[in-house]
Amino acid sequence: MNKVAPTKANLMKSKSMLSFSKKGYDLLDRKRNVLIREVMSLVSRAENIQTQIAEIFDEAYKSLQYTNIILGTNVVKELSNSVSKGEDYDVLLQSVMGVEIPKIKYEKQAIQPSYGLFRTNATFDNALTKFHEVKYLIYELAEIETAVYKLAMEIKKTQKRANGLDKIQIPKYTEIVKDIENALEEKEREDFFRLKKVKSKTRG
Repeated sequence: MNKVAPTKANLMKSKSMLSFSKKGYDLLDRKRNVLIREVMSLVSRAENIQTQIAEIFDEAYKSLQYTNIILGTNVVKELSNSVSKGEDYDVLLQSVMGVEIPKIKYEKQAIQPSYGLFRTNATFDNALTKFHEVKYLIYELAEIETAVYKLAMEIKKTQKRANGLDKIQIPKYTEIVKDIENALEEKEREDFFRLKKVKSKTRG
């Protein structure tokens, strides 16, 4: 570490940098904790949604299997081509502790059958209903998983910056302040004894 001249100006500057580094570390530490809590909350939500998705998909595919058996795969394929693709959402952005994360905006729409009812049966209708229902859960899960990834990257970056202050900057300026204070105290003692010696000679 480069030696800093033991002056009062450098002492004030080093103390200021030490204080700034400590405040910076505290802010980063708080930010990291807030981000971690946010991620934990999102992960818990994601787990619940994944469970719901798995249950609905299971029911939907069972209905689809029965439909394939009853109506035949060719008929089911024709019917599926008539079902409109879901593009009923917009992707917006919101800021969480300075991190831009996606927010999927949508309004749940009722199913509008685009096929003749005489060609289908209850199992096909149930499968379509379940796939329609799970679509909105997938929107939400995609939003959460993307947010978790972005927040995790920010936590990693924040941790790195906090470690830089805690392990490098703060110890560095703590040592500089200590060295300058010791040097200035030593200089004051030398000046005191020198003055005392001069006074003693003057009296003699």
